[in-house]
Amino acid sequence: MKFVDEASIRVIAGSGGAGCVSFRREKFVPRGGPDGGNGGAGGSIDLVGLQGLNTLVDFRFHRVWRARGGRPGSGSHRTGASGEDLTIPIPLGTLVFDEASGECLGEITRDGERLRVARGGRGGLGNTHFKSSTRQAPRRSTPGEVGEERGLHLELRLLADVGLLGLPNAGKSSLLRALSEARPKVADYPFTTLIPQLGWVRGDGETGFFVADIPGLIAGAAQGRGLGIRFLKHLARTRLLFHVVDLSLGEPDELVGRIQEIEAELTRYDPSLATRPIWLLLNKTDLLSPAEATRRRDRLSTIDPRAPRPLFLVSALDGGGLGELVAQTAGFFSGSGPSEGQLEGRSEAPSGPATTPNNR
Repeated sequence: MKFVDEASIRVIAGSGGAGCVSFRREKFVPRGGPDGGNGGAGGSIDLVGLQGLNTLVDFRFHRVWRARGGRPGSGSHRTGASGEDLTIPIPLGTLVFDEASGECLGEITRDGERLRVARGGRGGLGNTHFKSSTRQAPRRSTPGEVGEERGLHLELRLLADVGLLGLPNAGKSSLLRALSEARPKVADYPFTTLIPQLGWVRGDGETGFFVADIPGLIAGAAQGRGLGIRFLKHLARTRLLFHVVDLSLGEPDELVGRIQEIEAELTRYDPSLATRPIWLLLNKTDLLSPAEATRRRDRLSTIDPRAPRPLFLVSALDGGGLGELVAQTAGFFSGSGPSEGQLEGRSEAPSGPATTPNNR
């Protein structure tokens, strides 16, 4: 299914049915009287969160959503049938904006959560409603109210606990494959990841966390280079960021400049993102000897501009170091994990595959 994270739609609630003007003629009721019923209410439109839905692609083809209107009232005091409410399923993590004003109407973050975006019109009043002691044969009724109509802009932001960022070909997609059951595309050329990917990483027992992988960043992404910063919004709800670095690309003094470039793009997009915990994942250690990987890590820990912070030596290819990473991340979310600086220099050079539950 094609991934679409923004869409614009128009919602039109149902109008209320008109009230009825009617008079009864009954046996043993010499003068009769008004018996016009009220019109039915128009259907409203609700957005509802649906677990498992992860794209807004349906809204690219179905742009106008209408709820049914109410039926008019009729004689014998019969109220018209109300229009059924229209329920529109949307992915969890969707922000809803009014197109005209730009106001955020709300967001859907839980399965089954509802947000009313267009209210149906009330039904009109029949002439029975206007009967009084001085007006016993009213010929007045009211039309139903027009239902609300508005344009909406929908913006999906993935609900994830951890976000992966880094240069293209740093191994983010391979890392997501090794940690979870997600199967993003992996290839030996830049920008193989064109859309965000989401994976569930299982910890001990039933605990775990979601990891989001976004397309790779390059210097100048805020000015539109590469795939730009469009997908950085999917990191907005994350509590922890993994900055994945290809340790085999060069000496630490060269790598630190690239690390700064990517984290500077975060600041340009949203300064609050750059203030979140960012752990360095030094990937592709399988291409280096354990001694060389350790040397480069130790050097990075001394020249890293955000030092001290957690650094991990990992290998997405053979799973090295992933067991400790999963354990420490689970501890972070449970409140028993490391804070900035507590893990600096702690991760040893991996010598074989880690025993993580989803590393298959």
